[in-house]
Amino acid sequence: MVNSTESFDVDKVLASLSLKDKVTLLAGKGWWFTEPIEGKVPSAKMSDGPNGVRGEQFFNGTPSSCFPSSTGLGSTFDVELAAEIGKALGNESRAKGVHVLLAPTVNTQRSPLGGRGFESFSEDPLLNGKIAASYINGLQSKGVAATIKHFVANDQEFERFSISSEVSERALREIYLKPFQIAIKESNPWALMTSYNRVNGLHASENPWLLQDILRKEWGYTGTLMSDWIGTYSTAEAIKAGLDIEMPGPSVVRGPALIRALQSEKLFPEDIDTRARKVLELVKHATESGIPFNQPEEVLDNAEVRKLLRLASASSVVLLKNNASLLPLQVSASNTPSIAIIGPNAKQAQVSGGGSAALRPTYTVSPLEGVRNVVKELGGDPGKVQYSMGSMTQKYLPLADPYITLPSDGKTSGGKFEFWNESPTQAFIAADNSALDGKLPEPAWSTTSSSAYAFLADGVDETKVNDVCWLRYTTTFVPDEDGTWEFALCIAGRGTLFVDGNLAIDLSTDAPLGDTFFGLGTIEKRESLALMAGQQYQIEIRTFNGEFMNRGAPFKTRGGLRFGAMKFTEKPLEEAKALAAKSDIVILVVGLNHDYESEGFDREHMRLPGNTDQLVNEILAANSKTIVVNQSGTPVEMPWINDAKTLLHAFYGGNDVGNGLADVIFGNVNPSAKLPLSWPKRLEDNPSWPSYGIRNEERGKVLYNEGIFVGYRGYEIKKVEPLFPFGYGLSYTTFKYADLKVPKETGDDSLTITFTVENTGKVDGKETAQVYVKDNDASLPRPVKELKAFTKVTLKAGEKQSVSVTLNVTDLGFWDSRKGTWVAEEGTFDVIVAPSSDLSAGGHLTGTVKLTKTVTYNGL
Repeated sequence: MVNSTESFDVDKVLASLSLKDKVTLLAGKGWWFTEPIEGKVPSAKMSDGPNGVRGEQFFNGTPSSCFPSSTGLGSTFDVELAAEIGKALGNESRAKGVHVLLAPTVNTQRSPLGGRGFESFSEDPLLNGKIAASYINGLQSKGVAATIKHFVANDQEFERFSISSEVSERALREIYLKPFQIAIKESNPWALMTSYNRVNGLHASENPWLLQDILRKEWGYTGTLMSDWIGTYSTAEAIKAGLDIEMPGPSVVRGPALIRALQSEKLFPEDIDTRARKVLELVKHATESGIPFNQPEEVLDNAEVRKLLRLASASSVVLLKNNASLLPLQVSASNTPSIAIIGPNAKQAQVSGGGSAALRPTYTVSPLEGVRNVVKELGGDPGKVQYSMGSMTQKYLPLADPYITLPSDGKTSGGKFEFWNESPTQAFIAADNSALDGKLPEPAWSTTSSSAYAFLADGVDETKVNDVCWLRYTTTFVPDEDGTWEFALCIAGRGTLFVDGNLAIDLSTDAPLGDTFFGLGTIEKRESLALMAGQQYQIEIRTFNGEFMNRGAPFKTRGGLRFGAMKFTEKPLEEAKALAAKSDIVILVVGLNHDYESEGFDREHMRLPGNTDQLVNEILAANSKTIVVNQSGTPVEMPWINDAKTLLHAFYGGNDVGNGLADVIFGNVNPSAKLPLSWPKRLEDNPSWPSYGIRNEERGKVLYNEGIFVGYRGYEIKKVEPLFPFGYGLSYTTFKYADLKVPKETGDDSLTITFTVENTGKVDGKETAQVYVKDNDASLPRPVKELKAFTKVTLKAGEKQSVSVTLNVTDLGFWDSRKGTWVAEEGTFDVIVAPSSDLSAGGHLTGTVKLTKTVTYNGL
């Protein structure tokens, strides 16, 4: 076997392989590995991103650093920070023995409702592609292969395996393919993942126009192409189109099916050689990385990583309103105001959206903890920071993790899982506990876990536990308050929950399907119990996963369970109002969480959950010195916006979301983030309305009716005012733009523009200067203007700096579908330098350049 220090000659290895070996290489081994060939080809390891490196397991995975969601990183407009995060993820990959990270995601965000919207950087293809390129360069500098995804037009979760994205070629080229094109040109990711969906009727994973004509031939891309997980739907067609690896394994449409396709001459040995070569090239990157194959996973958690996590979190916080100049808050040893931290997102750290982006963080800091930490760091009294929930808006109860310990010792956090291959008793999951007669037989296998959530797609000994199995989970629950507590259970299958031997929740016979466990688990069922603080309660959950398997799970798994618990508060809103009224300052933290923004489903609306809007209105009425913090990966409606004088937007900020937010609130960090998404006043204003998700106009198709007018391009062409425009974000200081110089004309050369940015305030800060281009003489409709460059400038108070930005003639063009080429037409173009896409606020500069001749171009 070749090890990671030896050279790997692709030609020699390919020549040494039998046809059967080559076929074997073209599908994965399990969830996260390429198939090895004994003595010749090692098995490269993959892992999910994009905001962390989960490692090999969903269940009982190795703890990881979770960085801000991609929309948070996009909001920084900071390519240097993106590169640093990429390097950190490379180091984390190396610690976990990961050769291929399944990231970044660069799908353009059509709608605020996209379940995975938080996983992509922006609605704008330039910002999307530029941040991705820096992220990839940072990651691959550590020898870890990036996997840019999902190629292409994978912009909704509804019917994601079958839906056809019906989109014009011009819109594909200018909006949806463009971020891939930019990233491939500027960073050359070593792998690319195809999307689940069809594009104009044909699945992307078997689409030769996308994979061969554009990607391979036109762009000259040389990396390895893999399917999204269970996203390969054909045998010969996908091979012919250029899909190298079917993931995950074992194969469904390759293996013996490929041999049959060869026998029938639907495929030929040279087709297999071409695909196998690309797999070997990815393995070559793995061998050259120096990352050992099959190394044990290690936790990477040190001061350097924590510093970057905190900086990244703070850098992604957007200041949207500061009308009363309430921010930054002032705290000192002699003066600590009384501060109320209120809201459903205040006590639980919302580090990430859900689905494949979720991971087990090495640590978390909630906004409540972060505010107390920073108050203490500044010499203040953290005891003057008080908390009230105000409203329960989670779709699911928070996990019981803070209150559970192993039943064997009552000290170690977590619970015990036991598996049987046959029902341990005649009525194992029955609601009647007396049916469990006598002692249970020895389990086939058992383990412990620190969490009351288990998605059992991995982490189980497959040599001992069958696909269909019976499971018992036991733990000791110790509440920290007297009163009524709510328990909740979701399972993948059927089962029951007992407390001290008494039935509490029954999902043994009536287990309606919900959207847990990638849409294959049950609804959440709840029950209230009167509990005493400090008392130990024995929890037993018994499940059978056969029902789950019969629901057509597209992957092998032993099912799963989710045990939630929360202290019931009878009048949370009244308690929060009382605390707000008596406090000097209120920090109100509301928003969404991974229950609402996740892979597997889209949001149905833009409203904040539950009675959040009522909570905001009443807290604002109770205390005028209220800082509203919204936390979500994508836009939400804000009907209370006119009454909120101070507003911050915090994306899912990763492990250190609380400290990062507090650093901005107290002025340790001057906010410099800008919105990477237009923020509509209402869903109906979004350009994709009404052709998105469950509102598709035709069965099996989603019509991209807005064409090229996505995001701010759509708002501007229709003259619809958003709540907050793309590129918008405030600072604790002020900036002035001046002295714009634009060449009078250009031919087919690049053009360099210069201007100055001055910090006219009293605080050091950073400003993102955005360069837009407007075509004044286009022969086809074009956006009012388009972002073509941006640069982040760091300025001390009173400092002025000259800035130079180079544009290429390609930045002036559009896609002409009739000619099948990019065209930059002779005529005049306005070059606009502005602090955001909204020019009505002033402060921008405009110059004009003439393109003296029409230029056509193709390729990268």
